[in-house]
Amino acid sequence: MPFRLALLTPFGPPAVRGNAVTVSRIAQGLGERGVEVCLWDLSAASAPTIESEVEAYRPALIHAFHAYRVGPLALGLAQRVEAPLVVTLTGTDANHDLFDPERAASVRRVLGGAGRITVFHQSVGERVGEAVPDVVGRLVVVAQSVRLPAADLFDLQKRWPRPPGTILFVFPVGLRAVKNPAFALAPLGRLVRTIPEIRLLYAGPVLEPSVGRALEEALSALRWARHVGEVPHSQMASLLSQADVVLNCSISEGGMANSVLEALSLGRAVLASDIDGNRSIITDGATGFLFRDEAEFERRAALLARDPALRERLGRAGCALVAERFSPPREIDGYCDVYRELIPSWSSAP
Repeated sequence: MPFRLALLTPFGPPAVRGNAVTVSRIAQGLGERGVEVCLWDLSAASAPTIESEVEAYRPALIHAFHAYRVGPLALGLAQRVEAPLVVTLTGTDANHDLFDPERAASVRRVLGGAGRITVFHQSVGERVGEAVPDVVGRLVVVAQSVRLPAADLFDLQKRWPRPPGTILFVFPVGLRAVKNPAFALAPLGRLVRTIPEIRLLYAGPVLEPSVGRALEEALSALRWARHVGEVPHSQMASLLSQADVVLNCSISEGGMANSVLEALSLGRAVLASDIDGNRSIITDGATGFLFRDEAEFERRAALLARDPALRERLGRAGCALVAERFSPPREIDGYCDVYRELIPSWSSAP
């Protein structure tokens, strides 16, 4: 009988969200290794339906992405079907929920019941280990990778006609507070006065309506910035390839952001907030630029806007980094190793 794996996620494909992109990539990679994978999306099915279907599926192992949103359901299922549980901390669960007075107990209970807890970067593991020392021996780092689907065309000129010679900053982001989407408007607004070729394009769904409304209100008075809404993941390679600079202004990340990895893999220059998740990929001045405040953002954005050779140098270095350290086979190897630790009899997998 093949190794049966149940993947549970708060959001699955075709949603254009970090968890959906990550889980889709991992499911595809595991399937290519001979693992029988079935994916359950909590945004698309009720908890009772998922419980019934997973119990009927009888997986050898359950892997949950996001300790707070998915963890409690996955833990209960793992106990009922007597299967080991792997929990992947994806961002807000490690950076916020674990320290939230109303959510921390639930997250800690899930972590206590997991056979292994995976994180995307050592910095996340250290933060979790300091907060919950009992889990340190079960923490494993499995870095993310990039696997962009076959590229469908994003017709940028049709979506937003622009004059020749524009310098395009692209901000791929699901609009929610932790992604800090409005941050770039003030410093780029000042730069536009001296570098009128600058344009800023937001691409992503509205995930928190209040954040979406605030951004749309701010953009309504600006001719040089636009939000084009959700872009299918199949078109992201096309869109990012047309960018001169790709932005990340997040307050926190669960490790390396998919959008940053994807931009680097395509040789784009990246300007990102100076946080642990971004520092896990970007060496300032070598594979991209980091910023700590508006003034630093503005200085770095000006350099990138005025210097195509600098953008090209950073893009080449970032692309080489992703190819060397963040390949899909390396990511899948990491999860296969975790599964084998919990199910030593799984000898058929490569």
